[in-house]
Amino acid sequence: MTPPVYLAFLNGYAPPWQDVVAGGVREALARPVRAVPVQVDLAPAYAREREQYHATLILAALLRQVPEPGARILGITPFDLYIPVLTFVFGQSQLDGTGAVVSTHRLRPEYYGLPPDEGLTVERTIKEAVHELGHAFGLVHCPEYGCVMHASTYVEEVDLKGASYCGACLEELHVRRASAH
Repeated sequence: MTPPVYLAFLNGYAPPWQDVVAGGVREALARPVRAVPVQVDLAPAYAREREQYHATLILAALLRQVPEPGARILGITPFDLYIPVLTFVFGQSQLDGTGAVVSTHRLRPEYYGLPPDEGLTVERTIKEAVHELGHAFGLVHCPEYGCVMHASTYVEEVDLKGASYCGACLEELHVRRASAH
């Protein structure tokens, strides 16, 4: 049986569209997806001078909570994330590893001074979730602009790409899945 992907909306974060994100991830990866409540101590990850959370530290804490061997876990948080070499990140993942984390903070239109748009926030969250999980399954950034694995530095780039893998990335996922069995 294929191990599931666990979606962990961190520390009680409970947007009304959790099931929609789970469905988008399930559709893109063709894997079972299960929600799991996870509490992570965010205090050590908070950088007061930046007013952001260090994504790597959150990811490390999340990895200690993987429910079963072989599974992947994706933490989703509303807090702004960064890594030291970048101003911010939409998410971070272990390449060919167990976990990933995504922030919805900069995926919300209101962050950019625009009216709230829940549908757009959900669409962006699905894309970033599928992207970061792609890294966890061993995929690197893709040169195809429409592929979900295309790198996104700005939210406009998230909007331009699709929520699914291109043919080459999908083939790589299948090869990796077959070699794991």
